[in-house]
Amino acid sequence: MRNLILSAALVTASLFGMTAQAADVPLEAGKTYVELANPVPVSVPGKIEVVELFWYGCPHCYAFEPTINPWVEKLPKDVNFKRIPAMFGGPWDAHGQLFLTLEAMGVEHKVHNAVFNAIQKEGKRLTKPDDMADFVATQGVDRDKFMATFNSFAIQGQIKQARELAQKYGVQGVPTMIVNGKYRFDLGSTGGPEQTLNVADQLIAKERAAK
Repeated sequence: MRNLILSAALVTASLFGMTAQAADVPLEAGKTYVELANPVPVSVPGKIEVVELFWYGCPHCYAFEPTINPWVEKLPKDVNFKRIPAMFGGPWDAHGQLFLTLEAMGVEHKVHNAVFNAIQKEGKRLTKPDDMADFVATQGVDRDKFMATFNSFAIQGQIKQARELAQKYGVQGVPTMIVNGKYRFDLGSTGGPEQTLNVADQLIAKERAAK
């Protein structure tokens, strides 16, 4: 966990001290991005997949939100975007299970920002199921349904899948992005939030051209 926090800390300057570049970020395998030795199958065949691995407890993931969210809204129809919680133990696991529960209930898009704000700005830990349920209830989510879903067998299966995917992607810190199960990169390797999305755009175009 210490290495993960240190990895995240390395991108602080990129997040707060750099501006977007006018030209495309040079795509350099092994530097700007890493090409996975063993590509991971995408969740929706026929579409180009973009994955963001994140943690609600990560301040850099929180700072990335105002940049990545408008970008996601403008993605073309042949691109499928998905978030996957990084689950490396302790609060990472608790917050990951919270996200997966909200997603399974179909309310993640309504509550995601509120959860981030509660943890990052209001100092709420939200690591205990009862505290999570109480909080999401203030956001209009049925408390009992939340608890039932949180403790369900289906969510346990999704937790296992999220952990397996993070391992296959070789993720060591957050936020990290994966394009089409082949290319891994982050704010540190690209130079900042805008640059990260520029690299994503280029890799999406590369995969589209290869079809």
